[in-house]
Amino acid sequence: MTTLRAAAEQARAWPFNEARRLAKRLGGRLPEKGHVLFETGFGPSGLPHIGTFGEVARTTMVRHAFETMTGMPTRLIAFSDDMDGLRSVPTNVPEQAMLAGHLGRPLGDIPDPFGQYESFAEHNNAQLRDFLDRFGFDYEFRSSTHCYRSGVFDETLLMVLQNYDEITEIILPTLGRERRATYSPFLPVCPTTGRVLQAPVLARNPDAGTVTYRDEDGTEVETPVTGGRCKLQWKPDWAMRWVALDVDYEMNGKDLISSYELGAQIARVLGARPPANMTYELFLDERGEKISKKIGNGLTLEEWLNYGTEESLSLFMYHQPGRAKRLHFDVIPRHVDDYERHLKQFADRGQDGDPAELLENPVWHIHGGQPARTRTVPLTFGMLLNLASACNAEDASVLWGFIERYLPTAAPATEPALDQLVALAVRYYQDRVRPQKRYRPATGPERTALLALAEALRALPPDADGETLQGAIFEVGRANGFDEPKIWFKALYETLLGQSRGPRMGSFIALYGIAETVTMIEAVTAGRRPSDAAATSVS
Repeated sequence: MTTLRAAAEQARAWPFNEARRLAKRLGGRLPEKGHVLFETGFGPSGLPHIGTFGEVARTTMVRHAFETMTGMPTRLIAFSDDMDGLRSVPTNVPEQAMLAGHLGRPLGDIPDPFGQYESFAEHNNAQLRDFLDRFGFDYEFRSSTHCYRSGVFDETLLMVLQNYDEITEIILPTLGRERRATYSPFLPVCPTTGRVLQAPVLARNPDAGTVTYRDEDGTEVETPVTGGRCKLQWKPDWAMRWVALDVDYEMNGKDLISSYELGAQIARVLGARPPANMTYELFLDERGEKISKKIGNGLTLEEWLNYGTEESLSLFMYHQPGRAKRLHFDVIPRHVDDYERHLKQFADRGQDGDPAELLENPVWHIHGGQPARTRTVPLTFGMLLNLASACNAEDASVLWGFIERYLPTAAPATEPALDQLVALAVRYYQDRVRPQKRYRPATGPERTALLALAEALRALPPDADGETLQGAIFEVGRANGFDEPKIWFKALYETLLGQSRGPRMGSFIALYGIAETVTMIEAVTAGRRPSDAAATSVS
């Protein structure tokens, strides 16, 4: 452990850079509360999404790096802002008319439109906990409603009231003229309707801990700011939470940079230091445009996991969080295979390997140093996709027929990780590849070269390995005027597989089969679609 900690102090991976920043903020000392507190936030007006996963996963990576580097105990709070008033009715839930009648009320006071829990907030909070539990995150759940109404926030809310003017002056320059005239950090909760009100505060009594506001019916009401009778506007609320819970670290997206900066000023007014903070970039779609839930141009968590592994998603979140990345279907296969490559490197070095190398491996950060498996799959996801494409696979058994011939000792029961990838590859092919396949006919020179390739393949033993087959493909290409290998292989991909890019052809033919490849070539050279002649099973 001493060796690992020494390596952690010098590690270059970004979670360790964040851990060092946090350690510096703490002065290298354990806080008086006896632990270091990490926090992530969740807006429960909608269901957990891929951004929720990314924030919790990245925070967990920093947390583990910090523990390894310092040995200090830590906690992670997943905080739900369920005291917020419902501003609009989500379009993807039932009971739209019922919800419309509760606009403005805290989510914890609105009936669950799904009829499963006592409130809308409880339903979405349960979804959040199930979501986090699915991925095995170590966290403690906190509800804004509970913290407000149970008195957890009372002391800090009174501090906000005592520093009302200074806090207001921090926020006012960021508002428009009309909003500045009516702004108050406190949002009273109407005792009659239960709505969270955007009502001007007419008077304040810090000694009594109350504010006076004009209610919806025009009457003046004096109410305590404690006990859940008021909540704070978003930016003061975030800062108040840091102070009340004594948060040491919280990251946020690029769109909240100004909110964090304002919150940091407010935290200092309240006599506290803001938490150490990392800003991560937002996701882009395949065209490089910012992903928007309203537009629906993003990739959802469910869509990723429909075609890729949980580990591949974690790897996507690990890489370069400070850089805007394109989040679309085409990145999934690469990250599935990249994870397996990193896992192999991690396993090859072993737990007794050089700690400095282990700590730079994404697998260490994804699994907290302890991956559930260290044995990698014997075939890449890319190769499985190409196999599915070549044989037009409609179910996993088709691919397993080829795999068991190529790897006689492999079977779904003995290779569960490979079996998972096989199922994902068939689904990805059927949904994402097959509709886009565009075969083109071979040109005259290509047809001549393909016929020569078929003859060369027939002359090889049926069990020829990938290297032998690759060499034969190169020789046929050169002998038929394809001096540039890229042009030759591109022709093979476009005529045989219906795509512009493809696998290492020697390895692919070794898996798919020489006879089956010859059958495809014969179809192409006869002017037919190779998929029409492709084998769909192996005897």
